[in-house]
Amino acid sequence: MTAAPRVIHSDFEILGGTPVFVGTRVPMKTLLDYLEAGDSLDEFLDHFPSVKREQAIASLKLHQAN
Repeated sequence: MTAAPRVIHSDFEILGGTPVFVGTRVPMKTLLDYLEAGDSLDEFLDHFPSVKREQAIASLKLHQAN
């Protein structure tokens, strides 16, 4: 079994350790805020093009599992 690629990263040097999407400075919480406000995943991705759809979906699956 292969390890799933990391989609969320936390580093004190990037936004003080706030969990962000790997390769971006977009906090995971921003996606959750969009969805909680009733916005669609597509709207979030339009506003944050550095986040890949696969990253967003994988992060939501991880969030649901916790």
